[in-house]
Amino acid sequence: MATHGKKYRRAAAEIDRARSYTLEEATAFIKAHPMARFDETIELAFRLGVDPSKSDQSVRGTVGLPHGTGKKIRVIVFADGPAADAAREAGADEVGFLDLVAKVQGGWTDFDVAIATPDAMKEVRKLGKVLGPRGLMPNPKTGTVTTDTASAVKQFKAGRVEFRMDRNGNVMVPIGKASFTSEAIVANAQAVIDAVRAARPPSAKGVYIKRCTMCSTMGPGLHLTVRDVMA
Repeated sequence: MATHGKKYRRAAAEIDRARSYTLEEATAFIKAHPMARFDETIELAFRLGVDPSKSDQSVRGTVGLPHGTGKKIRVIVFADGPAADAAREAGADEVGFLDLVAKVQGGWTDFDVAIATPDAMKEVRKLGKVLGPRGLMPNPKTGTVTTDTASAVKQFKAGRVEFRMDRNGNVMVPIGKASFTSEAIVANAQAVIDAVRAARPPSAKGVYIKRCTMCSTMGPGLHLTVRDVMA
C-alpha cells in the first residue's frame, strides 16, 4: 500500500483533527506547507447530504472565480456559421462542427471545456460515451449549450469552472494555485462555497453541506468551519 512522504506526514501531524479551520486559517496553513516543487492546485471537496440515486437531487453548476484558476483553460466549440466565427474571435482553442465531432469521436479529448450551440447538440449528443465519463458533455445548466458562444468562451477562459456531484454525493472544485495571494484563494473559495450552496436541490432534506475540506494537490486536507459551509 502506498504511503505518504515525510513532508506530508509532518504537515498532517500539525493539523488538529478535533477542530475545523476558517478559510483564512486553512489557506495560511497550505501556503506555509508546500508539498511539491511545482505550483500546486488548491481544491475544495464537499460531502453533500443528498441522495445521489435520485435524479431530482443531482448537483451541478458553474461558478466564476474572481481571481481565475491559474491555468490556461482549453475551450472547444461545436458550431457553424456566425456562432463559429464569434467563438473563434473570442479565443476558442478549436471550433468546428461535423469535423470536430468526428475528431472527438476518434478519442481526442485534449480540452477542458466543450461548448455547443443548441443546433449542434443533435450531433454532439452522439459523443456521450466519450464526453460523459469525463464530465465534458455540453449542458444548458452549466452554460455550455448556448447561442452566445463568444460570451461563453470568454467566461470560461476568464476562470469560470464547472462543478458536478459524483455518484457518491461528493463535489471537488479547483479554486486556484498555491502561488495566489491568500486573499485571492479565500475569495475564490468563498465564491465556490456560495455557488455550491445555491445549487442545493429543493428536494434535499436536512444538512446539505455535511463537510468541506481544503487541500493542495499533494497535501493533507483541512476541514473548514461549520459557519463557512452550512446551508
